[in-house]
Amino acid sequence: MLPSSDTPLYSHPLPDLEQWLQDSGFEKSPADPCRWTLERPQWSAELVLQSDGLVISWSAEGHSTQRGFSYGISRGDLEAAILAGP
Repeated sequence: MLPSSDTPLYSHPLPDLEQWLQDSGFEKSPADPCRWTLERPQWSAELVLQSDGLVISWSAEGHSTQRGFSYGISRGDLEAAILAGP
């Protein structure tokens, strides 16, 4: 069971974070377990888990946007940022 959505990511066990990503529609890369992708009708996103934080890249209509986040961000805030799109 996941901690509440206002809990920082660093307080989530990795298996719980991975399950949340899957439940949110992300697919784990078979070549790189730290890389996750999300496809939406208007845009796509790639999330990369790194040792000191995570990076999200959005692509839409030939343009891309990238932002980095620390693991101190709450799951709810990260979800809102991801779903806001590029």
